[in-house]
Parts: sequence; structure tokens; C-alpha cells
Amino acid sequence: MNTFENLGLEQSILQGISEMGFVSPTPIQEEVIPYMLSNQSDIIGLAQTGTGKTAAFGLPLIQLISTKERTTQGLVLAPTRELCMQIATELRKYSTYKEGIHIVAVYGGEDIMKQLKQLDKTPHIVVATPGRLIDLINRRKVSLQGIKHLILDEADEMLKMGFLDDITTIIEETPDSRQTLLFSATMPTEISSIARRYMSNAKEIAVGKKNEASKNVEHVCVVVRKDQKYLALKRILDSNPDIYGIIFCRTRQQTKDIADLLIVDGYNADALHGDLSQAQRDMVMNKFRIKNLQILVATDVAARGLDVNNLTHVINYDLPDDKETYTHRSGRTGRVNKSGISIAIVTPREKGSLSTIEKAINRKFKQELIPTGLEACQKQLNHLIHRMREVEVSEDLDDNYLSEIFEMLTDMSKEEVITRFVSLEFNRFLSYYKDSKDLNNDIKAEKDGGEARNRRTGKSDRIRLKIDQGKNDGYEPKRLLKLINEVTDSKDINIGDIEVTSKFTFFDVDKDQVTRLKTAFATSKFSRSIELNEVKGDRSSRSSSSSPSRRRQAPANQSSSSASRSQSSGRGRDRNKETDKNKKSDRYSKRKTW
Repeated sequence: MNTFENLGLEQSILQGISEMGFVSPTPIQEEVIPYMLSNQSDIIGLAQTGTGKTAAFGLPLIQLISTKERTTQGLVLAPTRELCMQIATELRKYSTYKEGIHIVAVYGGEDIMKQLKQLDKTPHIVVATPGRLIDLINRRKVSLQGIKHLILDEADEMLKMGFLDDITTIIEETPDSRQTLLFSATMPTEISSIARRYMSNAKEIAVGKKNEASKNVEHVCVVVRKDQKYLALKRILDSNPDIYGIIFCRTRQQTKDIADLLIVDGYNADALHGDLSQAQRDMVMNKFRIKNLQILVATDVAARGLDVNNLTHVINYDLPDDKETYTHRSGRTGRVNKSGISIAIVTPREKGSLSTIEKAINRKFKQELIPTGLEACQKQLNHLIHRMREVEVSEDLDDNYLSEIFEMLTDMSKEEVITRFVSLEFNRFLSYYKDSKDLNNDIKAEKDGGEARNRRTGKSDRIRLKIDQGKNDGYEPKRLLKLINEVTDSKDINIGDIEVTSKFTFFDVDKDQVTRLKTAFATSKFSRSIELNEVKGDRSSRSSSSSPSRRRQAPANQSSSSASRSQSSGRGRDRNKETDKNKKSDRYSKRKTW
């Protein structure tokens, strides 16, 4: 087994990380630490969150800093306030026994005057978010002229947040002689562009394949009717009493709706979204980190840079728009050699979109049945009994308290005491699920009915369409989806496989939506110069005569933001009605899962 002593780290750092409980390096640390200590070459590190990236660049960075020089020698850029604070905290711990080193974190969302005061003494290392750093550079409080080591952490997330211009501005402020380290969970084209432009002869160090999901994460999907997604979510939560996880939703409004419903239904949950103030966000995050919250409902934007260990589950209430986002979502569990589960709750129409994600993450989704009410009850009961067996009996609970209780129970048998105890804790739960539906039967009935209708009417599932523009006109799958969104101004057009050739763009669509699409293309101002036609003949023969530049399964239900908000709000109202109805029929809605 490799050790940190073998990686070339000095004794002061080894002492610090030993006190932190570090035993053996992770794969990314084994590769990066010795290379960074012995080479000035640039490094591209590809690894998921939770694989030890901070220590991989942080430990050698601390060692390479000269405390005799009164200049800023190390710069770490991070996408969010939370990650920035976390990195700075970790670096300070690593350098506990290295005298004289000064590390400062600067980020938005906090009074700048406090940070200006910290910068009165020139820091050896600055950990920063791009926007706040540029502000401080303009105020002449930070100089990057002496930077020897530049680290871009979670670079793909920074680009998604729109920091490309800020990043290039910052890089160009640093000396050409610097060593640049770029760490990213995925490798989109924008990251490759930065690497080509600002890095030279970079060594690529990858843990797993590019964009690949963590091997410690199990990927599961459940298929459910669209109007039963919330009920399926509750079954999943009830069947995992010890869950500590994040539920991802597509929009802010949906995040609020789901969190509100869960809170009303007695779950230990809260929401994290862009409408929260920084103080509110910090409060929610602190409660979640110390496990005062069991479930966090969040948008992708709000969760960026969120770093929480020991998550058991990530639940995708909605699939993300791109495969890189799914990689980030699922990578929040199964961290540091621990296992985790990523669950996707999908409708039959959305199920096809999973194949695109599977190819990107090099993992297969295991389709599981939605737990029945009986199964959820059994899981909760077993959890209750386990808690009872493991509870630590207080020394203060002596005979003075127990003698009278024993006397009250003398006329009951052991079996009756246990039965009544379980009933006292469990009756409301059993009442809620007494006559509950099997949601799997509902989706099976819907599927069988749809197939029967198609057989009666002679309908096939999909029709192949094409537009008379392709790669030569700048088309790619994302541009096609954007065009369809604009032309239809709708979210319910389900686009299947897309092929882009030099002159044409082909795509699949549900047969009952063809007329609607043709009408929209004929009348919309967005498509006046574009001709849409139905493709005839066998698809395999077409493939031999055309060379597709890109093939992918497009995410289902693409929409404009206004349509998304409208539908999300409507779904929330429907679920509220359903929840109100449930609360009238039973008392279970006030139970707690912990």
C-alpha cells in the first residue's frame, strides 16, 4: 500500500495530515502530488468530486511556497463561495506546522471590507471566486505578478456559471512562467479550448475515463406516470429511512414546490435555490452539513460548489439537460471510497434519454420497481426495531423510574408489550399505506393501453423528420433543440435520436406530434427559411448514404424557460391538491422519517 511518506512530502506537512486522519493517498493524489513536486509542467486532472482533489494540489502547493518571499505565489480559483471557503480551510489545516504561511480566501456574498483588511498583509496563497478576485485586482489589493502556481478547481462548473471571460482575464494577469493545474470532473469543449490556449505540454492525469461517473455510485431508475412522480418520491424516501441526500429539480419553482410538500408531509427537508439570500443559503447549508436536515431539494445552479460528505443518495426528480450535469449530480454521493446511489425518477417518455447519459458515464441504469406501500412499511418497521436495539440506555434511567413501569405492565405478556409498543409508534404509518396503490401497476396499465391503441390504429412510436440544414450551416443537436423550442414555444415535444450530416439534420419524434411540428415550422418566424420533411424508407439504408457528424439521444421535453416555469407551477398546484386529499384521509402526513 502506498503512503504519503512515499510521495515526497516534507515532515511538517506529513505531521499536519496525520493529525487530520490521512492514512493512504487516493489515486488522484498518488499521481498529482509527486509530479507537481518534481515538475514545472502543467497538469490536467480529471476526477470526480470527492476523490481527494483538494489534497492532490493543496499538499504540494503548500510545500512549494516559500514563506521568505513576501509575494502571492499560489492562486486557486473556485466556482462558488462555499467551495472557496472549504479549500482555504483545508489548506490551512495542511499547513498547520509550516510556519509563516498566510492564506486568504476572497469571494462574493461577504462584506468586501473584511477581505480588504485580510489582504493588508500580502498572502502567500489566495483562494478566490473569479468575480471577487477581479474586483480586488482592480482595487490594486491583489497582485498576480508573482504567481508561480495557478489552480483552476472545478473548471467545468466555473464555465457553466459564465466565468469564461473572468477566467481568461485572470490568467492573462499571471506570468507566462507559471505552472497551471486544471481540475475538472468532465471535459467539455470549452475546457479543451482553455487548455490549448493557456497550457503547454500538459500532463493529463485521469481517474477513470473522461466524463465517467464514480465507480462507487449505483445508478438506478424507476419509471412512473408523470402525475405520480411525487408519490413515487415519497415511496423512495420511506423505503430508505436513513437517507441523507439531495433531490435535484429543474427549476426554482419546482424546488420550492417539492420542498414545501415534503415539509408539510412531515419530512425533514428544506430547499436550496437562487431566490435565497446568502444568509438564508448559509443557514440551510449549515443545517444540512450537520445533519439537522435529512433531505435537501436543490437546483443545479444552487448546488454548484456544494461539498458535503457521506451523502447516501442523489435523487433526480427531473433529468438534467446535459450529461455533464448528471455526472456532477451523481458524483455528490459515493465519495472518498464510500458507496452511494443515484436514482432517476422518469416517465416512459423520458426513459429513452437515459441511454445518452449511460454512454457518457460508461454505466448502466438498473431499472427497479417503485416500492409498494407494504414494502415501505416493512422498511420503516425494521428501522424502528433497529433503533430500539441500538439505543444507548441512559444511566439515569434507574429503578426509581422503571419499577413503577414494570408494575404497570405485569399483566401483559412480552409479545403484547412489543405489539403495543410497535403500534404506538407505527399506527399512523400503517394507516397511510393501508390501501395504497401499486404505482408499478399503474405505469404498466398505461403502457399496455398505449401499445394496444397503437396496434388498433396501426401507429408506430416514432417518425423520422429532417430539416434541410446541417453541419455546414452550423447545426448540432443543441441548436436543433433550441430551434424546436422557439418554433413550438412548448415543452411537450419529445425528440428522440438526432443525426447531423453536412447538409441535413435528422431527428425522431412521436407520430402524433408530426402535424403539430409541421404547422409550427410553416408559420413560425424562427423557421421561415427552413424546410421540414418526413423521411421515407428504411432508416438503415439512409445511414449508408450519409455520414452523421454526431449522434445522440436528445433529452426529452425541451422547453423555453417560460414554458418550464408555467408547467412546473401547474404541477406544483396539482400535487398540492393531491397532498391535501391525502391529508384528509389519514393522519400520516405529520410523521417524521427520522
